Amino acid sequence: MTGWVQVAGLGPGDDGMITQEVRDAIEEATDIVGYIPYVRRIAPRDGLTLHETDNRVELNRAKHALEMASDGKRVVVVSSGDPGVFAMASALFEALEAGSSDWLDLDIRILPGITAMLAAAARLGAPLGHDFCAINLSDNLKPWDLIEKRLRLAAQAGFAMAFYNPRSKTRPHQFGRALEILREEYGSRTLISFAKDVTKPSQSLTTVPLGDALPEMADMRTVVIVGNKDTRQVGRFVYTPRSAE
Repeated sequence: MTGWVQVAGLGPGDDGMITQEVRDAIEEATDIVGYIPYVRRIAPRDGLTLHETDNRVELNRAKHALEMASDGKRVVVVSSGDPGVFAMASALFEALEAGSSDWLDLDIRILPGITAMLAAAARLGAPLGHDFCAINLSDNLKPWDLIEKRLRLAAQAGFAMAFYNPRSKTRPHQFGRALEILREEYGSRTLISFAKDVTKPSQSLTTVPLGDALPEMADMRTVVIVGNKDTRQVGRFVYTPRSAE
């Protein structure tokens, strides 16, 4: 049996947002590898082994997947959202680069998914309708000073922004600092949206001016989208025009 590895995005939460390409890969797989809550989205069946691992062991997870594929297994590494956006695709290539040269001959594919950022933007309207950037506010893999620099420069350049991992129990104060930087660069009237549990039954959407935003409005289940000076509301929708002033 010829082994392969496919890194698949399961989308933001609603199973209806899993692509058919990803469904087909899961159906053909002998092994599923991933973070515990993502693996538990896969229905058990005969001939399929589920490998659950904790958070922050991405490289070990990727290495395990490559080892199994080299032994002839058909392995799907599952991520939420899109695997190329702050997820497992990059970790897989890090493991590939550091691993056996034989792994370079494996059949490796990245299967895109709908990101939480794009799902949140769609629920809100079109806040990312012009130039935008995505920033992970976690400082687990990069220093906070670098995050502050990127926030400030992106705001000065007039980007709308989407924030992943905005606020956690271990770093509750950093998002407050991020809001301070945004107010300094954008003022207090620019719109900021908080999309929690996007596409899930518990979904909630909140949009306020930056001056009214509080750190407590975000947690690790929230995607935060901040507009630019052109972003505005029409009815219940938020959008950024396609042309900049």
